[in-house]
Amino acid sequence: MKKAWMGVGIIAALLAGIIVFFLLALSHGEGNLEAEIGHTLGYWTVIPFVAILLCIAILPLAVGHWWEHNLHRGIVSFLCALPVFLYFIFSVDHGATALVSIFHEYYSFIILLAALFTISGGIYLDGDLRATPLVNTIFLAVGGIIASFIGTTGAAMLLIRPLLHTNSERHHVRHIYIFFIFVVANVGGALLPTGDPPLFMGFLRGVPFFWTLRLWVEWFTMLSILLAVFFVWDTLAFRKESLRDKLLDMQRVEPLRLYGKINFLLLGGVIASVVFLKEYEGMAVNLTWFREPVMIGLAILSYMLDRRRQEARKNPDELTPRERNKFTFAAIVEVAVLFAGIFVTMLPAICLLKANGASFGINQPWQFFWLAGTLSSFLDNAPTYVTFMSLGQGLNACVEGVKCVAATGVPESILIAISIGAVFMGANTYIGNAPNFMVKSIVEEAGVKMPSFGGYMLYSIGILIPLFGLITLIFLI
Repeated sequence: MKKAWMGVGIIAALLAGIIVFFLLALSHGEGNLEAEIGHTLGYWTVIPFVAILLCIAILPLAVGHWWEHNLHRGIVSFLCALPVFLYFIFSVDHGATALVSIFHEYYSFIILLAALFTISGGIYLDGDLRATPLVNTIFLAVGGIIASFIGTTGAAMLLIRPLLHTNSERHHVRHIYIFFIFVVANVGGALLPTGDPPLFMGFLRGVPFFWTLRLWVEWFTMLSILLAVFFVWDTLAFRKESLRDKLLDMQRVEPLRLYGKINFLLLGGVIASVVFLKEYEGMAVNLTWFREPVMIGLAILSYMLDRRRQEARKNPDELTPRERNKFTFAAIVEVAVLFAGIFVTMLPAICLLKANGASFGINQPWQFFWLAGTLSSFLDNAPTYVTFMSLGQGLNACVEGVKCVAATGVPESILIAISIGAVFMGANTYIGNAPNFMVKSIVEEAGVKMPSFGGYMLYSIGILIPLFGLITLIFLI
């Protein structure tokens, strides 16, 4: 039955992609269509967008058990999106064309996330190293580097369990997983569009794939300081551990073992499809049409390789990498359901900001950094990124002497501020970025008590906010 449903889902995804691309090919909207529509919209049209973001932020805290079911999330997403969908279809000139474009972005966005999520779920790192400050710092540093390539979610899921095993003999460990969320689940994903969802949204809206490597200075500065602070903090905490626990830790050392290595090749295939399957001038066929089907194929291949390994095993106690990871599709289904509503409801906000951005008085990089970052702390950072990118486009600031990013119409200094604000400040709360809460749940499942929502924010305010101030002074003023 599960195989049948999986097959239905795959066929549905492929058909949806074909339909979206077909409709997109038939649409004849102008390049500045969203700005044109924005001049005709009232500000009340952003109410559904605000409503869905508030629901995502508040309902998990207010009615957590009810919110756990994807059906309930889907109802909220549908009810918020329906008024915008109907209004654009029946009351907005070229509204249907704008909806087709946003559905195209949603399809590309969710397929990339699903592919990275599925393939990285087939990689499992096992072992128990000595729980020294140096080893823990190396864990975080490696996670902070690979997060840009396999995504913050993939890097977090790959490293959190071996980090838990390594530190299982220690008692003063809460800070380790808080810094893990800071570094691996957020800051580390700033270098490539595959690292964090907001950057991929930028790629879909015209930012060149490798442009984000321009953020390496800010990324390296933030990462280096966080790792240095962590090393000092963990050194002080390590001294508090009893001699018995330290001896026990030394006796239980097991070398690291990596399972599912072939999935790194498949992840490379996903990245290659994003980079190379695009429209080339003079080529009769637009290779972009093949990008999502290739990603789907790579994800299916990863999943089926694990299933074949599962069926071929002789020892029933031998677990596949996906079984060791306790892999399910629940998390990516949640993202797909919620973002369907987010993409539709954010369309009026995008149109309004593109049309009226210059009138808001927000035109300095540091303003974009703090505003985009603050909203990314409490709302999802992907739609926040798109919203402020649209505001940057509405400034009409790409004049002679101002360096802008490709055809986005956004000054480079402002896009840098938006990018690092959305990625870095997603670490400020548990709900700022999807992997944050996933890490918290896995850590608590392992028996480590994590701080409450407010307690976590005390750490982020005390550690991250001063660093963001430093980033502002060095790079954004």
